[in-house]
Amino acid sequence: MASASVYVRIPRERIGALLGPDGSVKAFIEKKLSATLAVDSQTGDVKIALSSAAQDPSLLFRAKEVITAIGRGFSPDHASRLIWDDEATLTVIDLREIIGKSLSDMKRLKGRVIGKEGKTRRILEELTEAGISVFGHTVSIIGDIEQTEIAKEAILMFLRGSQHRTVYRFLHRKRRGLKKRKLELWEPSRDKLGDEHA
Repeated sequence: MASASVYVRIPRERIGALLGPDGSVKAFIEKKLSATLAVDSQTGDVKIALSSAAQDPSLLFRAKEVITAIGRGFSPDHASRLIWDDEATLTVIDLREIIGKSLSDMKRLKGRVIGKEGKTRRILEELTEAGISVFGHTVSIIGDIEQTEIAKEAILMFLRGSQHRTVYRFLHRKRRGLKKRKLELWEPSRDKLGDEHA
């Protein structure tokens, strides 16, 4: 039986990041996801094939996500969250679908998401616990479903022209909600412990 395979194309300037020093990043992805990567450095095409040892067909999708994340500007270190965190997903927002192909609009809106010296992006990452990369015509997010949804909504608010303080208020409110839900998950077990030792 032929092994499953899929293709993904990344920008040529990101091939070096995918390969890593002496091919170390490529080798790491291949080992962790039981895949083989054939990289065409002229076109940026990457063929991903599962090795015969692969037990889980979803590893093919995982490998594609990791490679796409690196292609969209994430460092291999940040992209590796897609390997070790089962809850993590990659979301890519294509700015061309929102504003068309105007380069000046693209630059302005990317600047709103990044902020002065990267401050806005850092605050977004801090408040959502998601990773955010602004590269080319895309803004990409790595996080669990809730983190990604909140980060995406905040980014879209920036792109629609919302003021920074409005977006930060939204993020703080969502963050409080997330923390509250996490605490509620622990409440029943804490009550049980209290009852046993009463």
